[in-house]
Amino acid sequence: MFTVDKEEILNVLDNLSKPSILVIGDMAIDEMVYGTTDRMSREAPVLILRHYNTKVILGAASNAANNIASLNGGKVSVIGTYGKDYYAPILLKTFKEAGVNTEYMVEDENRATTVKTRISGSCSQSVTQQIVRIDRETIEPLSKEIEEKIIAQMEKAIPLHDAVILSDYNIGLLTDKVIEKAIEISKKYNKIIVVDSQKDLTRFQGVTSMTPNQPDTEKYVGFFIKDKETLEKAGRDMLARTNADSVLITLGGDGMALFEKNGNFEKVPVFNKTDVFDVTGAGDTVVATFTLAMAAGFSKKNAAILGNLAASIVIRYFGCATTTIEKLKETLTKMDMNTYTIIKS
Repeated sequence: MFTVDKEEILNVLDNLSKPSILVIGDMAIDEMVYGTTDRMSREAPVLILRHYNTKVILGAASNAANNIASLNGGKVSVIGTYGKDYYAPILLKTFKEAGVNTEYMVEDENRATTVKTRISGSCSQSVTQQIVRIDRETIEPLSKEIEEKIIAQMEKAIPLHDAVILSDYNIGLLTDKVIEKAIEISKKYNKIIVVDSQKDLTRFQGVTSMTPNQPDTEKYVGFFIKDKETLEKAGRDMLARTNADSVLITLGGDGMALFEKNGNFEKVPVFNKTDVFDVTGAGDTVVATFTLAMAAGFSKKNAAILGNLAASIVIRYFGCATTTIEKLKETLTKMDMNTYTIIKS
């Protein structure tokens, strides 16, 4: 066991602003609709919601890009699709406001712009609660024509960025061919490539790293993670099956576990157990910060620590949230790292 050297990290934290990152994946927006209610409708047995605010934020793969933009001042581009519909310009406008480059995005008139609408309401003397969620999405794989357009955009964009994130929300963008070409082009130009996927991880072979959560890892390896022994077995199985250089398994309240092909295993404890408000999008924050840190020259261990630290900040806020280098510095400075240890085998 050894303690985290926070001074070592603080001294080079500004380097996070230097690399440029490309995010390829299922782009989406979260539409948050808020209102108050105090009576039932006469037309049907449903609540009447008096609308008072709508907030649009970047979700799914778009949230990873948003997190990066917040950390590196907008040195991030996205490749994904949007439809020919009402929400398409809203998605592009939201990207622009976040400082995310959309020049490589592809319009697909046969697919919906992915939108997750959450309708929440409150009444007197009650907290705001989600009433219903509406998903607008096309989950079929890309057509061959759009697939070729995506690949053409990757051929243009990958050489111009320092690292690539493949963010798979199982909505159809990351077909087998898109994955194969993304990894092939990234390796050709010696780029870091990190995978965050909610689908079959076997499809992603030979990447720099991947960041599955515990439930997805358990589903993939076929057994439950119950202790250090099963955790280590899961990590080793993941490395063997995917041929990845490293795997970072996120364990919720138990922190993270980093496994490297060279045999290193490091378990990073969670940095915030008390101020948890909403874990939505925390995985996107982890992959964004972890990738950016590796591209900035941090070791995988310190990159994992920063991903963990960033997640501990954003879960204090409702919905998909982001953080900044200054907030990372402030949080790290205040932490007593003697109370946190990393377990190494």
